[in-house]
Amino acid sequence: MSRYLIDRYQSLEAYVPGEQPRDMQYVKLNTNESPYPPAPGVVEAVQAEAGRLQLYSDPVCVELRDALAARYGVKRENVFVSNGSDDILNFAFMAFGGPRAYFPDISYGFYPVYAGLHGLEAHPIPLRQDFSIDPVDYMVLDGFIAIANPNAPTGMALEIGQIEDILRANPDHVVLIDEAYVDFGAESCVRLTAKYDNLLVVQTFSKSRSMAGARLGFAIANEGLIADLEKIKFSTNPYSINRMTLAAGLATLKADDVCTANCRRVVDTREVTVDRLRQMGFEVLPSKANFVFARHPHSGGGFLYRQLKARGVLVRHFDSPRIKDFLRITIGTPEQMDVLCAALKHILEAE
Repeated sequence: MSRYLIDRYQSLEAYVPGEQPRDMQYVKLNTNESPYPPAPGVVEAVQAEAGRLQLYSDPVCVELRDALAARYGVKRENVFVSNGSDDILNFAFMAFGGPRAYFPDISYGFYPVYAGLHGLEAHPIPLRQDFSIDPVDYMVLDGFIAIANPNAPTGMALEIGQIEDILRANPDHVVLIDEAYVDFGAESCVRLTAKYDNLLVVQTFSKSRSMAGARLGFAIANEGLIADLEKIKFSTNPYSINRMTLAAGLATLKADDVCTANCRRVVDTREVTVDRLRQMGFEVLPSKANFVFARHPHSGGGFLYRQLKARGVLVRHFDSPRIKDFLRITIGTPEQMDVLCAALKHILEAE
């Protein structure tokens, strides 16, 4: 860190992304990517735009916003798109977060980072003993609220009625529902945006639509919130989505049935994996995401993570005291999960 960094950023704790080692070939189950390639037509759409890179992309993203509006039953004015959902989360904390931000204490690691980045007073709210979110804890708060639903890294989800209770209890503050994993078994809050002008729903193309490397996210909300986000975007980088990513997004929406089928495959594999892990003695939290959160009563999370990595299997481990014995395991193909389970069985038998 240089001596030129201004004081307000000196103590900032940056987000730590999942590791991307290149020393060997891994079964990569640590960053919640889809195990399946993009939908047919996506690569061709990208290649077609590659010959037009001398031209700026559409800063208003009209075609993609219209396609998303049609997909979710809203108007173009209700849709915002940007360079990944992280970009939108950043804008939301910037635009709506002052002076306080509330979010679960065990959740997406970028929430406290964005609070610190924008000088907000962060208020992490502890999860229940069973790692679920208690909606009562989010009633009548005096600031911005961010909730991942399903939550990460737990995979657990609130019901729509519980989220609606939170919206009603906080009419003067924006409630952001981060639905990065919603397509794997939870219910989306998008339909509530027509009823509550303080609701901002954020989704991504990274997980269920197999586009993590393309960086594309979107938000749905009332026209006023979307206009606020547009103002922030056009005050920073109006061309934040390149031509190839816009084309990939459109092609993916045209193949929505393929993405839905892939989600079903992931869910089926998740349920089989949960059964196998439990047969090995793991406690596995109920997941509505494309990952599971599991711990073994006789083996620490750090130990299992290191042993798996040595065997060529990457999972995610967090050092936070309350969850240090858990592993977050992305659901891959059935074959990848066979490798994981075989490795875990050998590790546990060798102890």
